[in-house]
Amino acid sequence: MKIGQEVLKKIKPSGWEERRVARRVNRFLKKLNKKLTDASAIVGGSVAKGTWLSHKPDIDIFVLFNKDRNLSIKLKEILEKLFRKVELMHGSRDYFQVMKYGLIFEVIPVLKINKFSEAKNITDVSPLHVKWVTQHKNLIDQIRLCKKFCKAQGVYGAETYVKGFSGYALEILTIYYSSFSNLLKEAAKWKNGKIIYFNKPKKSLNKSKISPLILIDPVQDDRNVTAALSLEKFNKFISAAKLYIKKPSLEFFEEKTVKIKDLKDKDLILKVVPLKGKEDIVGTKLLKCFEYIKKKLEKEDFKVIDSNWCWNKDALFWFNLETSELPPYKRHYGPPINKKENLENFKKKWFEHSILQEKGRVYVKMRRIFVRANDYIRDLLTDPYIKERVKKIKIV
Repeated sequence: MKIGQEVLKKIKPSGWEERRVARRVNRFLKKLNKKLTDASAIVGGSVAKGTWLSHKPDIDIFVLFNKDRNLSIKLKEILEKLFRKVELMHGSRDYFQVMKYGLIFEVIPVLKINKFSEAKNITDVSPLHVKWVTQHKNLIDQIRLCKKFCKAQGVYGAETYVKGFSGYALEILTIYYSSFSNLLKEAAKWKNGKIIYFNKPKKSLNKSKISPLILIDPVQDDRNVTAALSLEKFNKFISAAKLYIKKPSLEFFEEKTVKIKDLKDKDLILKVVPLKGKEDIVGTKLLKCFEYIKKKLEKEDFKVIDSNWCWNKDALFWFNLETSELPPYKRHYGPPINKKENLENFKKKWFEHSILQEKGRVYVKMRRIFVRANDYIRDLLTDPYIKERVKKIKIV
């Protein structure tokens, strides 16, 4: 049996699962639509497109309003009358999360439009995305393979803390290249700055939307669908594509949970208990914390040669250092010796130290506060910047 068929056996929802989810979604829609007067609710996301993975239905419900006035406020009032627990979620336009029938529904207010130029908010275009993808039903299983591959490789998700490919981006790419295997073959040749489009953009993109891969939305030709994609995740996808082409294996589709025992070769491991809250916000705080620690290590002369992090329930940060122990003294450089005024100011400031010279510049030797990386990190973990962004953090 081919690898793709083997993977689909595990990730493709069974007929029973599809019917079960459809029944619950229809019950939810029926309940909600009874209370809507100037709007109508429809299913969106990967469930509407048919691209969802088994046990992981993405239940987006779009509530299409005819007029663009206080959409979030109107929807909130309706939902709170119908359901016990309605959680407000912040986005480009506020939306809501509702737990019902054993599923999580994300209910999103949008303006009913026929073309993207009528949109008042980026979310208004989402139903048009569904309509476009469902025109390519013959590629649904190919899209599923692509999503699973990217999840396993850690490049799935356009959230700030991931900076990978959104589900919609992967749907477009699979459709553009007509299959998952063709996508990988072409991706292996990608270079930074690759541009892909169905319809040539009529105007240039905003510079802030430029990314290593520019994927023009087939529904909205002024939008780069992969604007959030980082160079790291772009290169990681290309590398994984090359490896898979060279030697295909089921392992490329297996999502792995990193455990502390897997990190024995790392110089520094931190276990982190995240704050509670919306996944994207919590994840972004973890990322900022990780980047802050890395930056501080470098500034203290503990050169980081390799680092990464993962987040399941708790998070793990790990770093490999050029050295875990530094000399007791470091050099603090001043101005070139020919800069007389600056040189005099430097001498006045450091009058208690011997002024030394190297290659035309002056410097002083300063005793380090921290010689060992672990000692420095223990002190750094008390930094308010870190304490505000995580619940707990400790060296393993």
